[in-house]
Formats: sequence, structure tokens, C-alpha cells
Amino acid sequence: MIPVVGVDTHLPAVAHESLLAPALRQRFVNPPSWTPEVVLEKRYSNRSGATNASVLIPIMLRGPRQDRPTVLLTHRTARMSTHSGQIAFPGGKADPEDADASGTALREAHEEVGLAPEYVQVLGQLPIYITGSSFVITPVVALVRPGFTLAINPIEVADVFEVPLEFLMNPSNHRRHEVPWQDTTRQWYSMPYRDPESGKEHFIWGATAGMLRNFYRFLSA
Repeated sequence: MIPVVGVDTHLPAVAHESLLAPALRQRFVNPPSWTPEVVLEKRYSNRSGATNASVLIPIMLRGPRQDRPTVLLTHRTARMSTHSGQIAFPGGKADPEDADASGTALREAHEEVGLAPEYVQVLGQLPIYITGSSFVITPVVALVRPGFTLAINPIEVADVFEVPLEFLMNPSNHRRHEVPWQDTTRQWYSMPYRDPESGKEHFIWGATAGMLRNFYRFLSA
């Protein structure tokens, strides 16, 4: 068990009104001046031979008035060649036929969980995130309207679940970890979430938690 070195209870949560669809749309139309907190996983990164990729941060419009947004996440299968068994956003490597980063994210989300593009409104992108395995990831933030049917690709996805956006945008749920590694120190965030219905705990960490932390900084700026 990697020890927790801190929890940012001193930082304010993003206000509920700022997490609703109209406010999210406006935030991307008129973005604030801000700086991403987590950009590079220093432990492994080597920019030579880096692979371009995109992920979709799908904000599901849940609730009777679409006022309880959630974020859809996947649990990758153990057979995946990279980041196997981890919790991730839908996404993957860019293909030559993809028009842009958003095209990659939408294609991958459709292939992995059956999310058809007609249900998705892309809001914009967050700064790139470079993983230790040399993936240069563009996070694409989108709203997803209700009505689509999940179709999980069992080769890539073992499970799909949703976490309230309000939980993820509250830094009191952001745990900081630190461990010595060779001649440096590796640091990362985790955001463990226990599903109130199933009782199952989902351990969100690494690149996924890092991009969510950047999303928090973007919305709270």
C-alpha cells in the first residue's frame, strides 16, 4: 500500500452550478487564464517515439433535470498491452484516418463502449498529458445526452461505471501519493470512489486522476 502524503481539504470544491451543462459550455467558450497542475509523468517519460492519443472525458447528463452530472469511466481488461487493469477514460491511439484529437476520442469511445457520436457534444480540450509510457494524450471534454445504449467491447473493457462529477471536482477526495524511485521521487493522485449501490470501490489513479485534477484546476480558475 502506497502511503497517502496529503489530501487537499483546504482547496474549495467547484460549485454545483458550475458543473451543470450551461456553465460547462460557457467555460469552454470563454476559458480562464490557468495552468495545468499535472502534465508530465517524470518517472518514465521519453518524448522520443511518443505516441499520440486522445481520451474522451464523457460528462453524462443525469438527474431529473440533468442536474446530477457524472463521468463515465472504464476498467481496462487485464489482457491490454498498456495500462492493463487500470481505470481509464474511453480512448486510445490516434489513427491516420482520424480528422483530429476529437475524432480519435469519439471513435475510440464508440469502439470501446458503444457511445454513438450523435449523443455527444464536444466542449473542448484540456492541455496534453504525457504518460510515463510515452503516450501524449489529448483529453477531450464532452457532454453526453441520455438515450444511448452501452455496448462494451470485452477485449478492451472489463467494466463501465459512473462517478458523480461533484465528487471528482472536490479536492477533499484527491489523495496525493509519493514514493522514492531510483534517483527521483514519483508523485501522483488517486481518487478512490465507493459506489453507494454496489459497495464496490474503484481506485482512480495515475493518468486518469491527473487529467481529472487538471479539469478541477480549469473549472476552479
